Amino acid sequence: MNYAELVKKLRQKLVLSQTEMAAYLGTSFESVNRWENNRNEPTIKMKRKIIELCKRNGIEIEVID
Repeated sequence: MNYAELVKKLRQKLVLSQTEMAAYLGTSFESVNRWENNRNEPTIKMKRKIIELCKRNGIEIEVID
C-alpha cells in the first residue's frame, strides 16, 4: 500500500470529503487531492499524522511503498 491508497482508505472510513480531511489534518484540499492521485507524497509531519489517525481508527497499515 502507498500513501495515495492509505489516505483514500482513511478518508473513506472516516466518511470525510477531501476538504474535510484537509481541515482535519491542518493542510489544504489541494494537498489531499495530490496525495490521493499519487502526484505528491505527504511530508514527514503529515505522514506521522496520517499514521496516527489510522492507528486511532483501527486501520491496518501495510507496508508502505
